[in-house]
Amino acid sequence: MPIKIQINNADALTEASNVQQLAQELNLPERGVAIAVNNQIAPRASWSDTSLNEGDRITVIKAAFGG
Repeated sequence: MPIKIQINNADALTEASNVQQLAQELNLPERGVAIAVNNQIAPRASWSDTSLNEGDRITVIKAAFGG
């Protein structure tokens, strides 16, 4: 059953139960991405252990390369 979350201030529905699954659902690259859940950075090593809950606010930050 999908849950309602916000991703970068936009309402979204997800089937993901943790940050790792959400990253895969969003097709995020393996490198150069940081994810915060409710304004707390989730270290990549703990993505699979970081649960998502109804109403969570997710911020996805992608590194920009170049100059």
